[in-house]
Amino acid sequence: MQPKIKYLLTILLIANLSLQAQLSYHSADSFPLLGKISKETETLYERLPQGLKGVSREAVWYLGKNSAGLAVRFSTDATTIGVKWKVKDGIHMNHMTDIGSRGLDLYCLEGDKWIFVNAARPTIGSLLTETTIISNMTRKQREYMLYLPLYDALTELEIGVNEGAIIEQPKVKLPNTQKPIVAYGTSILQGGCASRPGMAHTNILSRWLNTEIINLGFSGNAQLDYEIAELIGSFDSPLYILDFMPNVETDQVNEKLEKFYNRIRSKAPTTTILIIENPIFPKARYDTYIRKQIESKNEALNKIYNRLKEKDPNIFLISSHNIIGNDMEATVDGLHFTDLGFMRYAEYLLPIIQTHLKIK
Repeated sequence: MQPKIKYLLTILLIANLSLQAQLSYHSADSFPLLGKISKETETLYERLPQGLKGVSREAVWYLGKNSAGLAVRFSTDATTIGVKWKVKDGIHMNHMTDIGSRGLDLYCLEGDKWIFVNAARPTIGSLLTETTIISNMTRKQREYMLYLPLYDALTELEIGVNEGAIIEQPKVKLPNTQKPIVAYGTSILQGGCASRPGMAHTNILSRWLNTEIINLGFSGNAQLDYEIAELIGSFDSPLYILDFMPNVETDQVNEKLEKFYNRIRSKAPTTTILIIENPIFPKARYDTYIRKQIESKNEALNKIYNRLKEKDPNIFLISSHNIIGNDMEATVDGLHFTDLGFMRYAEYLLPIIQTHLKIK
């Protein structure tokens, strides 16, 4: 590295550290945490109730500790906002940004719309990060939502504000947390491979609908585990979204789907259920094995759905046709979504959800 460039980077680092040193940090533990299906978790920033430890498969339990879909709400008049957080594993993947997997991002409420402020980039090679998200703002009381990592377990979180600023409980009750939507699914639902946490489609939809959404995405492991069905059915929600198809084989659809459905219905007899077909991934355009596999799974799904629909008016099947467009440009690896894919997915699902929730 050239001496001049190295010198400038050093000056910028010193300036940033100096700015951080002026911040007063507050534990995020006392602020509202959105996206949890249960308060009875082993630690605060995880998703599955402690009672499923030793009951759920080890992979499902481990992924339940990832903070996908969780968000902290707070209000402050700060001109500078920073964060200090620690993750458990320091997850790094070759097809997803570190910001998406183990970083944070911040949104501000303007009227009834959530506007992106900035992302918090995790420190390379460290589980602990301290960084400034935004500075030089005018002093004004604002409402904020801080999204947590999609693919790592968050163990500590503090929010920093400049000296003299007030940080307190949110004054506006948005998103609406009275009856959250519950979404169950795969690595895509968990947020793979969004560039930052706020771009996972459940988080996008939550902002657009101003309604809390519970994210039960388990990467590679949405395999119709029955205890998850009972967990879903036990949660009072106006809508369950089941988006598991990329993680199951045709045999699993035939063997487990109706039993999974029955476990939900035993707890929630009339709640609306939306089941989403397996997307026709871009990779299937040329990979004949994947294409046949998707077609076989969707055919099995449709047969079971048609049988269930005869007795249940509150179950609906969502076609995956053009659900992420047809230009083959919406994924990072032919399967997992980029931000473009997530935005298209959310745009496709939004009017369907609004119809079932009777939202204009």
